[in-house]
Amino acid sequence: MSDLFHALDDATRRLILDELSARDGQTLFEICTTLAMRHDVTLTRQAVSQHLAVLEEAGLISTERRGRSKFHYFHPEPIARIAERWPTTRSIP
Repeated sequence: MSDLFHALDDATRRLILDELSARDGQTLFEICTTLAMRHDVTLTRQAVSQHLAVLEEAGLISTERRGRSKFHYFHPEPIARIAERWPTTRSIP
């Protein structure tokens, strides 16, 4: 679970997840372009790759290689497990 919190602690990684949740299956080039054009976040491809590696290690994304391209897919299940761990409805005395 600590990998998950570490992955979500970074604003750029949260933007990447936002973009993948809006349109799944993007390549590194597409993610870099989207970050630059929509969010004015200009990072090197290597920096974005490192962010993607952290997200993948936390189980928030997976990748699929097709030919020379690598596609990234968002997995919301780990975030849902956080919500299950701490229910929001409680009776407070």
